[in-house]
Amino acid sequence: MSSWRRDFASGLIVLTPVLVILLVLNYLYSRIVDLPVIRRLDEPLGFVVAVVVFVMLVLSVGYLMRTTIGRLFETYLDAAMNRVPLIRVLYNASKLAVETAVSGTDDLQKPVKIEPWNGMRMTAFKTGKTTDDGRVVLFMPTAPNITTGFVLEVDRADITETDESVEEALTRVLSAGFGENEQTSPIDIDARTDE
Repeated sequence: MSSWRRDFASGLIVLTPVLVILLVLNYLYSRIVDLPVIRRLDEPLGFVVAVVVFVMLVLSVGYLMRTTIGRLFETYLDAAMNRVPLIRVLYNASKLAVETAVSGTDDLQKPVKIEPWNGMRMTAFKTGKTTDDGRVVLFMPTAPNITTGFVLEVDRADITETDESVEEALTRVLSAGFGENEQTSPIDIDARTDE
């Protein structure tokens, strides 16, 4: 793939979830501002009331998600969104962006490489768990929907440690490899000066 196509794809991967989130927030805010009670208020007070209503709405939905009904609703919403090809990518990217922005990546463990077949490497994440016989439990997400994947039990000797961050590995998996940074080989420079 040529460099401008890779750059264009990487730009889309970064901008699309942000634009989707901004569009949703703008839509919700405009609906709240158009409520008859808020529309009648003067500008500074109307803005404050709209923001308070928006925050209360977000908190209410967040509280609902802690209940069984909320979890069922989220499961059905995820299943519905993951059936539509383009919407699936946008939905999962937006969801991942918000989850990462809100909770960070502290809950995610270090990414590693495994080689299931000779010459083929795959990205997985340590879960921090081990089996009774000493195998390491890994989660290997699928691309581009990283909310699904495989739980693997692997011998420690079959795991290759990497020096990449969780964000780099997630970007590669979520973008189906298109978000991969170009690796450049180091250049040796002779810093000696002749006197």
